Amino acid sequence: MRRFLTLLLPIILSACAGSPRPGEPSLAPRAAERIDPRVPVPDTSGNLPASAELQAQLGGLLASVRAAQSASDAAIAAAEAAANRAGARLSEGWVQAQQQLSAAIAARNPVTRGLSDIDATVSRAVQQQGGLVPADLADVRSAAEEAATIDRRQAERIEAVEARLR
Repeated sequence: MRRFLTLLLPIILSACAGSPRPGEPSLAPRAAERIDPRVPVPDTSGNLPASAELQAQLGGLLASVRAAQSASDAAIAAAEAAANRAGARLSEGWVQAQQQLSAAIAARNPVTRGLSDIDATVSRAVQQQGGLVPADLADVRSAAEEAATIDRRQAERIEAVEARLR
């Protein structure tokens, strides 16, 4: 038995050495395996241009938020004035102030919708492109911040009117 293994061992070892047959993968190290994984990969995404389509969409949405701001601000001002004139709870003046408050809340709809449309546009862009380049991200943050600031100011004013009418 020992003699048989001694004769078989060189045959087995010779099968492992040598080049692979055509169509068979080599077990030799590949070029990608020779790259040190600790080497930092430079981020070149900062050099990529911003998406003109995304900028146009954000600009249009922000323009509609700005246009809606003046109309909703006027409705909120009317609600504030009515709340200042309102009498006791359930009086005629109080009911009119409540109606003005409802109109102001409805007038804010285009602002809040514009804010959600910005989020939806960005979400679609991320899904389609697999992410945003830094220039696009800066535009998105700027547009979302401006729309959120308008929305927040108006919400605070409406909450103040609601507090006066309680």
